[in-house]
Amino acid sequence: MRSTGPAGLRIKSPELLVAESGADLEGHGLKRTMGLFQLVCFGVGAIVGTGIFVGLSDSVAEAGPAVAVSYLLAAVTCIFTAFSFAELGGAIPVSGSSYSFAYASLGERTAFLVGWCLLLEYGVSVSAVAVGWSQYLNELLESLTGWHLPDALSAGPGEGGAVNLPAVVVILLAAVLLVRGIRESARATAAMAMLKIGILLLFLAIAFTAFKAGHLTPFAGAGASGITAGASLAFFSFIGFDAITTAGEEVKNPRRNIPIAILICIGVATLLYVAVALGAIGALGADAVADKPAALSLVVNQVTDSSVGGGIIAFGAVVAIASVVLAVMYGQTRILMSMSRDGLVPRVFERVSPKTSTPVANTWIVAAVFAVPAAFSSLDVVVNLTTIGTLAIMVVVNVAVLALRRSAPELKRTFRVPLYPVSPVLGVGFCLYLIWGTGWTTWVQFAVFLVVGSLVYALYGRRHSRLGKAEAADSATPTPRAG
Repeated sequence: MRSTGPAGLRIKSPELLVAESGADLEGHGLKRTMGLFQLVCFGVGAIVGTGIFVGLSDSVAEAGPAVAVSYLLAAVTCIFTAFSFAELGGAIPVSGSSYSFAYASLGERTAFLVGWCLLLEYGVSVSAVAVGWSQYLNELLESLTGWHLPDALSAGPGEGGAVNLPAVVVILLAAVLLVRGIRESARATAAMAMLKIGILLLFLAIAFTAFKAGHLTPFAGAGASGITAGASLAFFSFIGFDAITTAGEEVKNPRRNIPIAILICIGVATLLYVAVALGAIGALGADAVADKPAALSLVVNQVTDSSVGGGIIAFGAVVAIASVVLAVMYGQTRILMSMSRDGLVPRVFERVSPKTSTPVANTWIVAAVFAVPAAFSSLDVVVNLTTIGTLAIMVVVNVAVLALRRSAPELKRTFRVPLYPVSPVLGVGFCLYLIWGTGWTTWVQFAVFLVVGSLVYALYGRRHSRLGKAEAADSATPTPRAG
């Protein structure tokens, strides 16, 4: 079943998306090797990393002790949208994630712009995460050997260096693992996810031994504006849960496991983030944590009066952040694969190696392209753009639930958002609220980014759309005359 319409408004039916991807069978040359546990670990691997190990200090600088509320506000935003992702992921279990959801509900042009924004969420966030990995690698080296990489080789020009070499290295190592196969990648991600949770629990055990309630006062000295600004930064800590839906063609029983995994991951991440924020501030105070790189290691070092504990935390952060690079790069390659199938990006991105059942060329192109901002950009620049791009995608996903409930009420849904239609409407509202908190400079940058994306669609995507070509062929076929 193919839905037609003007160029840009073409809608691809959910049934066609599922049929083309083989989502209820084997996915387009991909193998179903991930069970629920591995999928949850993949989700935790995609979420828990730079946002809490590195980004906590930036959020504390905005909100003070009320950063715990900022994390809850960011979590609520994600929870409403997670319900929408869970419904759509169970109904349309394909690798395209929010891109495919938009294609099935709001049309081709919107879908392309969602895919364009996913270059920010998945691709550029890889660069941000890799920059954070570099910071903790230096902390680990300092703890183990007393030596660290010089700034010229471990920071971009905006941070006093020349090139961030470790950030490039971690991206290339993730690419090597991804091209080997999803089974190997899933096992590595599961092991790293369990380790990072263990490290954060160790941090909590140490930090709460020095907890002082007085460090939490004044609790909201920066007021509501500080909490909102902190939430916009804290939101980066939750980016990645939607990557679970990009595994739709490599997960066993995706219609059941994808919704469950999304909700579990959001719950685990929220509990960890609020506890870690309270533990860090309760141990040292907000001023001691704000704007400090490798803040968790700093807390443990000062509480234990030793560099050993901080070294352990730094090791956990190196592993944790590497797992985020791996999981998010995986999501980016699968999005590009889906867009390539539809003809909206070049066909090289859809080619799957018969030997490894992975998109090898796709993976190396992604690694090469996003190693560049990792090498030369600062963390703050990419975090702000990634945040607003992701929030815009979440708005579209919530709207897609509303649209598909109207246009495809008969669609098989293994999960339905609670309190419909209130839940997706609130999801839109919370996302717009956090977008407001990113500031006008980020709005302008994002608007320019969307304009460029629209031009790319007009010049390439619309002309090469396979759905458009199929519709043109159908319209060109003469209708047989009766008699």
